[in-house]
Amino acid sequence: MPDSSPKRPLSRGVHAFLRAFVRLTQRGIRRNWLDHGVLWVGVAIVGVLAVLFARWNQDVLVIFQDWISGRAWLALFITPVFTAVAVWVTRRWFRGAEGSGIPQVIAALRDPRDSGRNGQHFSLRILTGKIGVGLFAVLGGLTFGPEGPSVHIGASVMYEMRRFFPRPTLRLERLLILVGAAAGLSAAFNTPLAGVLFAIEELYRNSEIPNIAVVVVGIVVAGLVSLAIAGNYLYFGQLNAPETFPLAFALPVLAAAVLCGFAGATFNLLLLRHARWIPSRLMVWRDRAPLVWGAALGLLVAIIGIATGGETWGSGYEQARHLVLNHGSQVGWFYPLAKMVSMLLSNFTGLPGGLFAPALSIGAGFGRWISQWFGRFPQPAIVAVAMVGFMSAVTQSPLTSFVVVMEMVNGSGLIIPLMAASLISSRISGLYTEPLYGAIAHQNYMEK
Repeated sequence: MPDSSPKRPLSRGVHAFLRAFVRLTQRGIRRNWLDHGVLWVGVAIVGVLAVLFARWNQDVLVIFQDWISGRAWLALFITPVFTAVAVWVTRRWFRGAEGSGIPQVIAALRDPRDSGRNGQHFSLRILTGKIGVGLFAVLGGLTFGPEGPSVHIGASVMYEMRRFFPRPTLRLERLLILVGAAAGLSAAFNTPLAGVLFAIEELYRNSEIPNIAVVVVGIVVAGLVSLAIAGNYLYFGQLNAPETFPLAFALPVLAAAVLCGFAGATFNLLLLRHARWIPSRLMVWRDRAPLVWGAALGLLVAIIGIATGGETWGSGYEQARHLVLNHGSQVGWFYPLAKMVSMLLSNFTGLPGGLFAPALSIGAGFGRWISQWFGRFPQPAIVAVAMVGFMSAVTQSPLTSFVVVMEMVNGSGLIIPLMAASLISSRISGLYTEPLYGAIAHQNYMEK
């Protein structure tokens, strides 16, 4: 009978090798899931939500406009009631979801201490409130845009993805928040390069990005998802302007930069220093009766909307788009001022809502002014320059502002004018006020 003993050690060796191979494979899969899979899944969700949220914003605004079509007086009831209800819901269940959400992201990233408050500002609860209450506010006709909230939505989604890591650290949390915020902006605007600059210039500002490669990968994945859903679109459409301009075009560029620089500084001062110019009795009333305060602000927004023929409802996307494309319908001369007041009142409600799109629309309105003063130059080019100018004055992030608009309208032929207007407006605004988002973050969300 043959001896089979030599085969046993060989069999045990094969089994040991297979077990080791399986363990190594499992470890490799787990490591790759933590290094790449969690990130890709998270930013893919961000891309879907950002695109859908932007669509839903337009859809609910159309519903509101249908409600008041031919009977604008209904807004005097709808907007105050919706505003008061939204204020109550936000204060009752969704504290931390107020505003655009960008200040909350800045506070989470820049505060040198671990405040332990990330869970209050980034969670599924905040995500629900940001989407639900934000859409409800636009359904009531308030002047809000979807892009800032998309930043907060992205940060909240990625913050929740930390649960897949065995031992999440504060550094990891901040990296996930940063990636989600940048991906949210990129997907909402379809502006991937602006997403990278936004992370560097606005969110971390003067601080070292922990891992810029991870940010870029996140933006790419979110962008691919956005492309799959919405296609490769231009946010405001193709800019119809010459590729080259004469030297005299510097005059309208300078005029737009100066005008928007001062206008942006004025808006920042009115919003950040509201306690200095709003009567103290009204401030006490706001604290004691927030629902009545919200209803009163909603009533003022409704009055402005009716007085302007409906031009100030919502984000102002359609108005800005018509001005960029030089379509037949033009806004009134009062549009940028009325829109600025409406945006200011809407933000005083403390409801979830963004400033990006309304700010661009206000800049487009100022561009309409400048184009009438310099009629020999094409309106779309001047409008694009003014859009950059006002946004840069408000945010004081000139690189992000000019790249955002350039990608939105495919304005590569206007690189130099856009850059010049952005830098000049930002510098003028900086003489009078600090950057808006950073100032709100320090006032409301960072430890003193």
